[in-house]
Amino acid sequence: MSQEVSNHSNQSIQSSKGLAKVGKYDVVSTLGEGATSTVYLCRDSFANREVAVKVVAQSAMKDMGSGNLMQRLFTTEASLAGKLDHPHIVQIYDAAADDNHAYIVMEYVEGGTLQRFTRPDNLLGIGDVIEVVYKCARALDYASQQGVIHRDIKPANIMLKENNDVKITDFGSAAIAKADATMIDGIGTPAYMSPEQHMNKPLNHQTDIYALGIVMFQLLTGRAPFKADNIAGLAYQVLNSNPPLPSEFRSEVPLELDMIVIRALQRDTDKRYLTWGQLIDELAAMMGGSTALPKKGVFETERFNSLRKQAFFEGFADADLWEVLRFSEWLTVPKDQVILKEGEPGDFFCVLLSGDARVLRKRRLIAILKPGECFGEMACLGSPDRLRTADVVATHEVRMIKITVSAYQKATDSCRIRFEHAFLRVLVERLIQANAKLAMA
Repeated sequence: MSQEVSNHSNQSIQSSKGLAKVGKYDVVSTLGEGATSTVYLCRDSFANREVAVKVVAQSAMKDMGSGNLMQRLFTTEASLAGKLDHPHIVQIYDAAADDNHAYIVMEYVEGGTLQRFTRPDNLLGIGDVIEVVYKCARALDYASQQGVIHRDIKPANIMLKENNDVKITDFGSAAIAKADATMIDGIGTPAYMSPEQHMNKPLNHQTDIYALGIVMFQLLTGRAPFKADNIAGLAYQVLNSNPPLPSEFRSEVPLELDMIVIRALQRDTDKRYLTWGQLIDELAAMMGGSTALPKKGVFETERFNSLRKQAFFEGFADADLWEVLRFSEWLTVPKDQVILKEGEPGDFFCVLLSGDARVLRKRRLIAILKPGECFGEMACLGSPDRLRTADVVATHEVRMIKITVSAYQKATDSCRIRFEHAFLRVLVERLIQANAKLAMA
């Protein structure tokens, strides 16, 4: 499939009692309509999947007043086809243009946007807000590392599926490093624009941090931190007033979360979070240290952060770690329980997350496993009928993940390559340790 803007003179939009095809994509239904574009649910028969196709009328792109801006927005979003590969960013598959229309083909995401959870009578649980913001922050951190600043983060551009599965969409307003378009052009939605956007100053990733802070405030309280009758009045408040604390409108919001929101909304970029990592770490630390939060959806984020801290997963991309979460089993093993038994066949391996475990061969201690170490990996590297060569026993209560060989074999190529690299590091380290012991004997 094409990953760049191209001309399809013989595949232009076709109509028969309404729109039937967009290029090579069969129209199933209309998902949404706007003043200048319409989004359709389409069928991609070549890839055997449903896609969302945003069609922009050429009349809008040729408009004397806004045509140049529309062309830039389309070109910007189209240029990202195949470039942002993250589990919490809507993928752009294809883009094309002809004399009458321009369209962008995207991943189809079921479910609505966060907009429905910005009303006081329909708020998410506090734990769920943290879950959503954490995932958005990781996705936007990834985008910034690719040289992309979104510039229009708002609830309407964040899709929410089941189990707090987040998808950020609409990168038409994005600023792309080394692109011809300047980053100083006032693009954005006024209520979510950073102070530097209102002043048309140069932008970096901190403008997205500010916008995500506005989203967080709104999800927690059902209102925006600043309100005004017009854009000029709103800009004045953003540039001169301090935002209220979310807890002023929702008493159960903890002080730690108040402080996270307020830091994200600092006018002075030196006082705002300087990096996405700072925000991510504070959200993770808060979730890990609080037992009072409603935790409908926090557990998945806590687990992700737990994996991210382990040395074994050092080389894994975010997408690979989210995949590991999906196919691994999380276990707590009590003290002195046997995890692996010598002489038995093995069809799984484990990674220790907390606690220690003893490795015994013929009841003789040969090693102590620490958090971040894997064991039983020969189930994947050896023959299917290979027997365990040692016992592994919990020294204290341990937390670990268990991955079956069958689940591992179904993982994506990218994820399996990460595991193979990690296994290689483990084997090399064990060989070095064994040689050191022989040298001392």
